[in-house]
Amino acid sequence: MRLSTFASKLSQLRQPKSVFASSVLHRNFSTGGEDAPHFKAETVTNGIVLFNMNRPKSRNALSKQLVDEFMQAIHDHQKTAMCVVLRSSVQGMFCAGADLKERKTMSDEEVRAFLTKMRKTFTMFSQMQCPTISVVDGPALGGGCELSLCSDMRISTKQAIFGLPETGLAIIPGAGGTQRLSRLIGISRAKELIFTGDRLTPEQALQIGLVNHVADDYDSACVKALEIAGKIGDKGPIAIRAAKKAVHFGFDMDLESGL
Repeated sequence: MRLSTFASKLSQLRQPKSVFASSVLHRNFSTGGEDAPHFKAETVTNGIVLFNMNRPKSRNALSKQLVDEFMQAIHDHQKTAMCVVLRSSVQGMFCAGADLKERKTMSDEEVRAFLTKMRKTFTMFSQMQCPTISVVDGPALGGGCELSLCSDMRISTKQAIFGLPETGLAIIPGAGGTQRLSRLIGISRAKELIFTGDRLTPEQALQIGLVNHVADDYDSACVKALEIAGKIGDKGPIAIRAAKKAVHFGFDMDLESGL
Protein backbone atom coordinates (compact mmCIF):
# COMPACT_ATOMS: atom_id res chain seq x y z
CA MET A 1 0.00 0.00 0.00
CA ARG A 2 1.35 3.40 -0.96
CA LEU A 3 1.91 5.87 1.88
CA SER A 4 -0.50 8.36 0.29
CA THR A 5 -3.23 5.70 0.22
CA PHE A 6 -2.51 4.75 3.80
CA ALA A 7 -2.62 8.41 4.82
CA SER A 8 -6.02 8.74 3.18
CA LYS A 9 -7.33 5.75 5.10
CA LEU A 10 -5.82 7.06 8.33
CA SER A 11 -7.51 10.44 7.91
CA GLN A 12 -10.87 8.64 7.76
CA LEU A 13 -10.35 6.88 11.10
CA ARG A 14 -13.05 7.89 13.57
CA GLN A 15 -14.13 4.75 15.43
CA PRO A 16 -11.77 3.58 18.21
CA LYS A 17 -12.06 -0.06 17.16
CA SER A 18 -11.31 0.50 13.48
CA VAL A 19 -8.67 -1.85 12.11
CA PHE A 20 -6.40 -1.06 9.18
CA ALA A 21 -5.42 -3.57 6.54
CA SER A 22 -1.74 -4.55 6.75
CA SER A 23 0.54 -2.09 4.98
CA VAL A 24 4.17 -2.44 3.94
CA LEU A 25 5.21 1.06 4.98
CA HIS A 26 8.93 0.35 5.14
CA ARG A 27 9.10 -0.05 1.37
CA ASN A 28 8.38 3.65 0.90
CA PHE A 29 11.69 4.86 2.36
CA SER A 30 15.18 5.08 0.91
CA THR A 31 17.83 2.74 2.23
CA GLY A 32 20.75 4.38 0.49
CA GLY A 33 24.34 4.63 1.64
CA GLU A 34 25.91 6.82 4.29
CA ASP A 35 25.48 9.89 2.08
CA ALA A 36 21.69 9.55 2.42
CA PRO A 37 19.84 11.23 5.30
CA HIS A 38 20.34 9.29 8.53
CA PHE A 39 17.02 10.52 9.91
CA LYS A 40 13.90 11.62 8.07
CA ALA A 41 10.65 13.15 9.27
CA GLU A 42 7.44 12.97 7.26
CA THR A 43 3.98 14.25 8.08
CA VAL A 44 1.35 11.60 7.34
CA THR A 45 -1.94 13.36 8.03
CA ASN A 46 -3.84 15.21 10.74
CA GLY A 47 -0.64 16.34 12.46
CA ILE A 48 0.80 12.81 12.72
CA VAL A 49 4.54 12.74 11.96
CA LEU A 50 6.76 9.74 11.26
CA PHE A 51 10.32 10.02 12.60
CA ASN A 52 12.36 7.49 10.62
CA MET A 53 15.86 6.37 11.58
CA ASN A 54 17.49 5.62 8.24
CA ARG A 55 20.85 3.83 8.68
CA PRO A 56 19.89 0.21 7.98
CA LYS A 57 23.46 -0.89 7.20
CA SER A 58 24.52 0.28 10.68
CA ARG A 59 21.31 -0.87 12.38
CA ASN A 60 20.45 2.79 12.98
CA ALA A 61 23.47 3.39 15.19
CA LEU A 62 23.48 6.95 16.51
CA SER A 63 25.95 8.82 14.33
CA LYS A 64 26.68 12.53 14.65
CA GLN A 65 24.64 13.10 11.49
CA LEU A 66 21.67 11.09 12.76
CA VAL A 67 21.65 12.96 16.08
CA ASP A 68 21.90 16.32 14.29
CA GLU A 69 19.01 15.43 11.97
CA PHE A 70 16.98 14.00 14.87
CA MET A 71 17.38 17.24 16.81
CA GLN A 72 16.40 19.28 13.77
CA ALA A 73 13.27 17.17 13.26
CA ILE A 74 12.24 17.83 16.87
CA HIS A 75 12.72 21.58 16.34
CA ASP A 76 10.78 21.50 13.07
CA HIS A 77 7.76 19.65 14.46
CA GLN A 78 7.66 20.70 18.12
CA LYS A 79 4.85 23.21 17.66
CA THR A 80 2.86 21.54 14.90
CA ALA A 81 2.87 17.77 15.48
CA MET A 82 -0.17 16.19 17.10
CA CYS A 83 1.62 12.86 17.59
CA VAL A 84 5.05 11.54 16.60
CA VAL A 85 5.81 7.91 15.72
CA LEU A 86 9.51 7.00 15.99
CA ARG A 87 10.65 3.91 14.09
CA SER A 88 13.26 2.41 11.80
CA SER A 89 12.87 3.03 8.08
CA VAL A 90 13.19 -0.74 7.56
CA GLN A 91 12.01 -3.75 9.50
CA GLY A 92 14.11 -5.98 11.73
CA MET A 93 15.82 -3.27 13.76
CA PHE A 94 15.27 -0.28 16.01
CA CYS A 95 18.49 1.38 17.13
CA ALA A 96 21.89 -0.11 17.94
CA GLY A 97 22.85 2.73 20.29
CA ALA A 98 25.88 4.94 19.80
CA ASP A 99 27.98 4.39 16.67
CA LEU A 100 31.12 2.89 18.21
CA LYS A 101 32.96 2.75 14.87
CA GLU A 102 32.50 6.48 14.39
CA ARG A 103 33.46 7.11 18.00
CA LYS A 104 36.89 5.52 17.43
CA THR A 105 37.67 8.33 14.97
CA MET A 106 36.82 11.06 17.52
CA SER A 107 39.06 12.80 19.98
CA ASP A 108 38.18 12.65 23.68
CA GLU A 109 36.79 16.19 23.44
CA GLU A 110 34.65 15.26 20.43
CA VAL A 111 33.32 12.19 22.24
CA ARG A 112 32.26 14.28 25.23
CA ALA A 113 30.60 16.85 22.99
CA PHE A 114 28.76 14.14 21.06
CA LEU A 115 27.51 12.38 24.20
CA THR A 116 26.28 15.68 25.60
CA LYS A 117 24.37 16.41 22.39
CA MET A 118 22.94 12.88 22.23
CA ARG A 119 21.64 13.12 25.80
CA LYS A 120 20.21 16.57 25.05
CA THR A 121 18.44 15.20 21.97
CA PHE A 122 16.98 12.31 23.97
CA THR A 123 15.70 14.77 26.57
CA MET A 124 14.23 17.04 23.90
CA PHE A 125 12.40 14.07 22.41
CA SER A 126 11.07 13.01 25.82
CA GLN A 127 9.87 16.57 26.42
CA MET A 128 8.07 17.09 23.11
CA GLN A 129 4.71 18.70 23.79
CA CYS A 130 2.82 16.11 21.74
CA PRO A 131 2.53 12.38 22.54
CA THR A 132 5.25 10.15 21.10
CA ILE A 133 5.20 6.45 20.21
CA SER A 134 8.18 4.19 19.44
CA VAL A 135 7.83 1.14 17.18
CA VAL A 136 10.47 -1.39 18.29
CA ASP A 137 11.38 -4.27 15.97
CA GLY A 138 14.47 -6.37 16.66
CA PRO A 139 17.03 -5.65 19.41
CA ALA A 140 16.63 -2.53 21.56
CA LEU A 141 19.67 -2.88 23.78
CA GLY A 142 21.71 -0.23 25.57
CA GLY A 143 21.27 3.13 23.88
CA GLY A 144 18.48 1.76 21.68
CA CYS A 145 16.48 0.73 24.73
CA GLU A 146 17.18 4.10 26.35
CA LEU A 147 15.90 5.88 23.25
CA SER A 148 12.65 3.90 23.35
CA LEU A 149 12.22 4.92 27.00
CA CYS A 150 12.09 8.57 25.88
CA SER A 151 8.76 8.07 24.13
CA ASP A 152 5.39 8.11 25.87
CA MET A 153 4.39 4.70 24.51
CA ARG A 154 6.14 1.71 22.97
CA ILE A 155 4.76 -0.78 20.44
CA SER A 156 6.86 -3.95 20.20
CA THR A 157 6.97 -6.67 17.60
CA LYS A 158 7.34 -10.31 18.60
CA GLN A 159 10.91 -10.15 17.31
CA ALA A 160 12.02 -7.35 19.66
CA ILE A 161 14.49 -7.74 22.54
CA PHE A 162 14.90 -5.23 25.36
CA GLY A 163 17.78 -4.77 27.77
CA LEU A 164 20.46 -2.59 29.33
CA PRO A 165 23.62 -4.75 29.20
CA GLU A 166 26.13 -2.02 30.09
CA THR A 167 27.16 -3.43 33.48
CA GLY A 168 28.57 -6.43 31.63
CA LEU A 169 31.07 -3.99 30.08
CA ALA A 170 31.84 -2.46 33.49
CA ILE A 171 29.91 0.72 32.69
CA ILE A 172 26.38 1.94 33.42
CA PRO A 173 23.55 3.08 31.11
CA GLY A 174 24.58 6.59 30.16
CA ALA A 175 21.65 8.03 28.21
CA GLY A 176 18.96 8.09 30.85
CA GLY A 177 18.30 4.39 31.44
CA THR A 178 19.00 4.52 35.17
CA GLN A 179 16.38 7.26 35.56
CA ARG A 180 13.68 6.63 32.97
CA LEU A 181 13.44 2.87 33.42
CA SER A 182 12.81 3.10 37.17
CA ARG A 183 10.10 5.71 36.61
CA LEU A 184 8.44 3.46 34.07
CA ILE A 185 8.54 0.01 35.70
CA GLY A 186 9.46 0.74 39.32
CA ILE A 187 12.78 0.96 41.15
CA SER A 188 13.11 -2.69 42.16
CA ARG A 189 12.50 -4.12 38.69
CA ALA A 190 14.72 -1.47 37.09
CA LYS A 191 17.57 -2.31 39.48
CA GLU A 192 17.30 -6.00 38.64
CA LEU A 193 17.44 -5.37 34.90
CA ILE A 194 20.33 -2.91 35.16
CA PHE A 195 22.36 -4.96 37.68
CA THR A 196 21.96 -8.27 35.82
CA GLY A 197 21.90 -7.00 32.23
CA ASP A 198 19.08 -9.47 31.52
CA ARG A 199 17.31 -9.31 28.19
CA LEU A 200 13.53 -9.28 27.99
CA THR A 201 11.24 -10.88 25.45
CA PRO A 202 8.31 -8.76 24.20
CA GLU A 203 5.93 -10.76 26.41
CA GLN A 204 8.08 -10.10 29.49
CA ALA A 205 8.35 -6.41 28.57
CA LEU A 206 4.56 -6.22 28.24
CA GLN A 207 4.03 -7.93 31.59
CA ILE A 208 6.09 -5.37 33.52
CA GLY A 209 4.76 -2.36 31.61
CA LEU A 210 7.85 -1.62 29.55
CA VAL A 211 5.77 -1.77 26.35
CA ASN A 212 2.11 -0.95 25.73
CA HIS A 213 1.33 -3.47 23.00
CA VAL A 214 2.98 -6.42 21.22
CA ALA A 215 2.26 -6.86 17.49
CA ASP A 216 3.07 -9.78 15.23
CA ASP A 217 5.50 -7.97 12.96
CA TYR A 218 6.85 -4.60 11.84
CA ASP A 219 3.92 -3.71 9.59
CA SER A 220 1.26 -4.52 12.17
CA ALA A 221 3.26 -2.65 14.85
CA CYS A 222 3.36 0.44 12.61
CA VAL A 223 -0.36 0.10 11.95
CA LYS A 224 -1.07 -0.16 15.69
CA ALA A 225 1.06 2.91 16.40
CA LEU A 226 -0.73 4.88 13.70
CA GLU A 227 -4.14 3.74 14.94
CA ILE A 228 -3.30 5.16 18.37
CA ALA A 229 -1.88 8.30 16.76
CA GLY A 230 -5.07 8.63 14.72
CA LYS A 231 -7.21 8.54 17.86
CA ILE A 232 -4.98 11.19 19.44
CA GLY A 233 -5.18 13.29 16.28
CA ASP A 234 -8.96 13.48 16.61
CA LYS A 235 -8.76 15.06 20.06
CA GLY A 236 -8.34 18.69 21.08
CA PRO A 237 -4.66 19.59 20.57
CA ILE A 238 -4.51 21.99 23.52
CA ALA A 239 -6.08 19.36 25.79
CA ILE A 240 -3.61 16.67 24.64
CA ARG A 241 -0.57 18.90 25.28
CA ALA A 242 -1.96 20.03 28.64
CA ALA A 243 -2.67 16.43 29.69
CA LYS A 244 0.88 15.32 28.84
CA LYS A 245 2.35 18.24 30.72
CA ALA A 246 0.15 17.57 33.76
CA VAL A 247 1.14 13.89 33.87
CA HIS A 248 4.86 14.64 33.48
CA PHE A 249 5.04 17.43 36.02
CA GLY A 250 2.74 15.75 38.52
CA PHE A 251 4.50 12.36 38.54
CA ASP A 252 7.22 13.35 41.01
CA MET A 253 4.95 15.51 43.18
CA ASP A 254 2.74 14.60 46.08
CA LEU A 255 -0.92 14.22 45.08
CA GLU A 256 -2.06 17.60 46.41
CA SER A 257 0.72 19.47 44.55
CA GLY A 258 0.04 17.51 41.40
CA LEU A 259 -3.64 18.32 41.54
